[in-house]
Parts: sequence; structure tokens; C-alpha cells
Amino acid sequence: MSQQYPGDTATITTPAGDSTQRYEEARAAASRAISTITVPADQPLRTPPPAAAKSEVDPDLLSYRGFKFGAAFFGWLIAISMSVLLMAAASAAAFGTAQVLDYTTSDAKAQAGAASITAAAVSIFMLALAFYTGGYVAGRLARFDGGRQGFGVWMIAVLVGAVAGGLIWFLDGQYDLFGNVHRPSGVSLSDNTLLLGSAAAAAALLVLTLLAAIIGGKAGRRYHDRIDELL
Repeated sequence: MSQQYPGDTATITTPAGDSTQRYEEARAAASRAISTITVPADQPLRTPPPAAAKSEVDPDLLSYRGFKFGAAFFGWLIAISMSVLLMAAASAAAFGTAQVLDYTTSDAKAQAGAASITAAAVSIFMLALAFYTGGYVAGRLARFDGGRQGFGVWMIAVLVGAVAGGLIWFLDGQYDLFGNVHRPSGVSLSDNTLLLGSAAAAAALLVLTLLAAIIGGKAGRRYHDRIDELL
């Protein structure tokens, strides 16, 4: 049976006659089937397995992670270049300041402790800044794991420094390169003081340059993280 409503072209069809009777019988059979289903009390209900946790990192990107020697090597080159430039700039600034303040060599010898501490602090700061720059470049180049790239920059520098130091030590034993090098006269610092000061400066240099390189690497990676958030 069809009914046509005025103002609307939709036609609603309802079962009539035998169709209505079969429809009601099917509903009654379905109700009886549902009511006869029983679940034993000792049998737990089956629950669907939990969905696997979505990985935070795309598996396809894992192959690009880890230490990248190329990025660390070029970061080391940048760190060495920045070290030379910054130390040259610091030396020029110190020379200009000494000329303005009329600070002579005799004044430095009279205050050898203060002059040595100042020179060591400025040098360590400049080298730490250079290694931060090198770590930043390595982190930008590798995109992932910026901290590892910064550590790689520092490690390459340490290895190259160790090789260079060993070579200099060997050449000095063969040709006595430092035989004519003597401490300036008039410096009021004992050998023990110079040794302890040098050890402390070397330890501070290693630690601070390492931290600067790692922080720089992480900063270089954050550049890519900001881009990924926009995509």
C-alpha cells in the first residue's frame, strides 16, 4: 500500500496483507531466538583484543636515526673554524683594550694570576661557543638525534686533538721542538700552581665544550621538529 502526501514527491510504502503477517512472524521468531540465548556463568565473556598502541615514531623514519658521521664531521669543521675566528676576535679585542688602558707586559707579570684566569676564562668561553655552533650545524644536517650529533662533534675534536698531541710529543722527542721554550721571567707563579691551573682549565674546557656541543645539536634538531609540527 502506498500513500502520497501533498506537497512532497516522496512515497511511503508500508507492508499490507500477507506481507504484514510475514513481517510480524519474522520479528516474533527473532525475539524468541534472542531470549533463548544463555551464557554459562563460569564462562567469561570474550572481549576483543586491545588495539595495538600506536607508535609515536613512524617505523619508516627509524632508519634515519642514530649517529651520522658526515653530519658530525662537518659540524667539527665548523667548530674548528669558529674557534679560530672567535679566538682571533678575542685576541684583537684584548690587544685593543690593553692599548686603551695602557696595560703593559710588566703589569701582566705583576698580576700573573688574574691575567691567567682571565685569559683561560675567555678562551674556554669562546671554544664553548664554537662547539655550540658546530653541534647546531650537525643537528641541522642530521635532522634526528641532535644530541648524538653534538657528542660526535666533540668526540671527533678529542680524537683529533689526541692524535695531534701524540704526534707533537713524538716530534719533540726526536727533534727537541720545545727545548728552547722557557717560562717568562718575572712571573710570580710556582710550577705546582701552573700545573693545577692547567689541569683545572683542561677539565673545564672538556666538560663545557661537551655540554655546549650537545645543547647545540639539540637546538639544531628543534628546527626540524617545528617544521614537522606544521606538516
